[in-house]
Amino acid sequence: MANKRPPRKKIKKHNTLLTEENNKKQQEEILGTVIAQLKSIEGEIIGAPLSLPANVTPEQLELLVNQLLSNDEPLPYSFSVDDKEITSTLYKDIIQGLKKSTEDVLTIVYQPQAIFRVRAVTRCTSTLNGHNDAILSVSFSPDGTQLATGSGDTTVRIWDLNTETPHFTCKGHTNWVLYISWSPNGKLLASGSMDKTVRLWIPSTGKSLGDPLKGHTQCITCLAWEPQHLNPKCNRLASSSKDGTIRVWDTTLRRVVMTMSQHTAAVTCIKWGGDGLLYSSSRDKTIKVWDAIQGKLVRTLEGHGHWVNTMALSTDFVLRTGAFDHTGKISKDEKEAQEWALSRYKAAVGNKPERLVSGSDDFTMLFWEPSTSKKPIARLTGHQKLVNHVSFSPDGHLFASASFDNSVKLWDGLTGKFIASLRGHVCPVYQVCWSSDSRLLISASKDSTIKIWDLKSNKIKLDLPGHLDEVRILLYGFILLSCEA
Repeated sequence: MANKRPPRKKIKKHNTLLTEENNKKQQEEILGTVIAQLKSIEGEIIGAPLSLPANVTPEQLELLVNQLLSNDEPLPYSFSVDDKEITSTLYKDIIQGLKKSTEDVLTIVYQPQAIFRVRAVTRCTSTLNGHNDAILSVSFSPDGTQLATGSGDTTVRIWDLNTETPHFTCKGHTNWVLYISWSPNGKLLASGSMDKTVRLWIPSTGKSLGDPLKGHTQCITCLAWEPQHLNPKCNRLASSSKDGTIRVWDTTLRRVVMTMSQHTAAVTCIKWGGDGLLYSSSRDKTIKVWDAIQGKLVRTLEGHGHWVNTMALSTDFVLRTGAFDHTGKISKDEKEAQEWALSRYKAAVGNKPERLVSGSDDFTMLFWEPSTSKKPIARLTGHQKLVNHVSFSPDGHLFASASFDNSVKLWDGLTGKFIASLRGHVCPVYQVCWSSDSRLLISASKDSTIKIWDLKSNKIKLDLPGHLDEVRILLYGFILLSCEA
């Protein structure tokens, strides 16, 4: 009995696979190989130099790095050579794009990416109405499930994000609410007002926790809580004022623990660092570094020629969110929460100290390692008008600056090196904000629009109109929130 011939369709498929494999081998032979050294973004070299196919893809490099690092679970990475990201193949992006030779030894820098990915906002889903005056401050709770707003109508509102209605309206201030801030454990909300007082609110009930904290002689400009990994009770709060002082409060005892008063003009911003230092910027053109335990001045950072408007720490995101992350897990007690917060902080810092960037009316920014030196690492120039806001990405590898020159600029978060100018706004840019996976950058402007930027092409990914007035505040939680003046 004669053998049956295989179906023609299967032969065709088999031949197609062989052809593709042969073409791939021929292409590899034509393009050749490249000697490459893999290095982390912190500068740590892994393994010896490797001979890689010139057309190696990011996916293949990702498999290689996970294998070399012996990761139990594969992690996502991005790869770059001389600050040029590899998006398609090493040959196309680097050999051709940067005009490198296959004879060169290439250093491929790998950078870990967030395991989760945030989807870009494409439209306005709702409008939260209720305040009778401009919204001056907004803040998501550390776990991202609650939202609080402070307004010129003297109230603080805590919103139910499911029904999009105010869960509580907190009344007590007698003037504009200028700044609000959640404690790292999410159990308290603090608000600072033009009435010179700080008030504490219980988010679960919307009620005030006792009488207002009095002591400042002028309006409150900023608030900062002690990080959770340093204090699991989260009961110490710092406030700054236009009176030039910083006060640290014990919110349990409801009294001032210490007062720092060496600034000679209004304090514009304060940050409570993860290593126990408190940073304050002022209109006296200086930044002061304080010991947050004893209240002593550690050093004064000088270099700006005009008011210092804004500061950002490379660890801002993990300090604000404490023990909470994208998994939504809840700790069983304060000790476990402290351990989680400490673990997240150590992962964010890596093998380098906290970094600080400051923006000024002198059109420049200064890049510091304030815990180790009073001299700036770099002076960052390029903006043509005052720098209004700076913000580090959650992973600390990038930071962005917003200026009244209508532009946003992108900088390397480890070196301060300039990366790109993001242009598209036609009016001053008030604020920039990062998605929690560090892959999206959002800017708010006087031109009444929000723009979401593609960081691979440095171009506008989405343009979001809708506001009827200038957009002054941006905040990214599980949703993107923007507020007009």
